[in-house]
Amino acid sequence: MRRTLLIAATLLVPLFAACGTADSGSSDAAPAETPAAAVAPALPEGAEAFSLLGEPLYPSTAPADVAARRADDIAAARADYDADPDDADAIIWLGRRIGYTGRYRDAIEVFSEGAAKHPADARMYRHRGHRRISVREFDAAIADLSHAAGLVEGQPDEVEPDGQPNERGIPTSTLQSNIHYHLALAHYLKGDFETALQSYEDYFAVTTNPDQLVAISHWWYMALRRLGRDEEAAAVLEPVTAELDVIENTSYHRLLLMYRGEIEANELWDPESEDPAGVAIAYGVANWHFYSGRAEQGEEMFRRILEGSGWAGFGYIAAEAEIARLGG
Repeated sequence: MRRTLLIAATLLVPLFAACGTADSGSSDAAPAETPAAAVAPALPEGAEAFSLLGEPLYPSTAPADVAARRADDIAAARADYDADPDDADAIIWLGRRIGYTGRYRDAIEVFSEGAAKHPADARMYRHRGHRRISVREFDAAIADLSHAAGLVEGQPDEVEPDGQPNERGIPTSTLQSNIHYHLALAHYLKGDFETALQSYEDYFAVTTNPDQLVAISHWWYMALRRLGRDEEAAAVLEPVTAELDVIENTSYHRLLLMYRGEIEANELWDPESEDPAGVAIAYGVANWHFYSGRAEQGEEMFRRILEGSGWAGFGYIAAEAEIARLGG
């Protein structure tokens, strides 16, 4: 009940209000660089990473129109960077644009350059940590994101501009919410659900809109259920209603309504979806079966998800992590 009241109170705060956040295991020292060869030895040419099951992962081929638009975006970002290679915003956008193409290691290099030039800029570690999750380097991601959390502790929050705007053109996330979201995710993917809870608490402290609420509530609920803390998990669902004005995190919203019993699981299950949001839904449904006493069904559904090609989506990575923990 206390958390429910806190959530309700937080949603009354003006959008993107300034507020501090707790430290999530941060360190004053910047994360040490790890040689690429030590991170991913003997990657095949063109591969971005090895899966948690040992398979090489290659960037997907985008449709021609999408590829052309991304190339134009990178060219524009590169021009801004070339005009001022020390400009933090130019570095951020070049790395983000490259990352959207699936060239995650190139993006990591750009953010590493940014961290060297701007060691006090939390954005460099936030974005590098995100892309280290993409390439399955969870410990390195945790180091980056924990450091970012320390840098923003006690500072006003700030809107994080969307690289791929939603249909209303309204950014729904902030720097601090994204730091804590990805830090919690990295712990979750390692199966360290207990440690992930602290980052969910930190995210909750900066939640100011329905999109943020459903994003945090989905992963928070799952972590609590995996820990057997069902009463606390049920409390997380209390503020979630069908009437919430969710702009872009509709997949998480629908899953939460399923957890509340307002949508049937079979209505959401689609393991063949290649869209990251669809894969996230598929993982949520599979995981619901897994922690609800139907572990064999859940495992089978995790394996179905891995038959798809959307390996960079968080739902896919989570399903992959489940199978890896089960022995492959």
